[in-house]
Amino acid sequence: MTRTYDLASAEIVEEDVDSSTARLDRRADAILLEDALGPRPLRRALREDASLARSWGQTRAIRLRTAVEAEPVKASLYALGLGVVIGMLAAR
Repeated sequence: MTRTYDLASAEIVEEDVDSSTARLDRRADAILLEDALGPRPLRRALREDASLARSWGQTRAIRLRTAVEAEPVKASLYALGLGVVIGMLAAR
């Protein structure tokens, strides 16, 4: 019942250099190298990404706050239902 691994029948996976993944990888590398001073320093890249994440989070929070203020009963029922589901999953 045990299967042995036969090297002769193993499939050889070759990366297609014209695949969309390879093209995207090359484009991403080109974007990183486009900076006038070379690749972005890690600290600057992290600061820029953190800034983008912060602005995304603030935008989502404003949208959520507006939706809750517009329909508080509906939002409360959604929160209650989600709490029940999480509680049932946690009790397992």
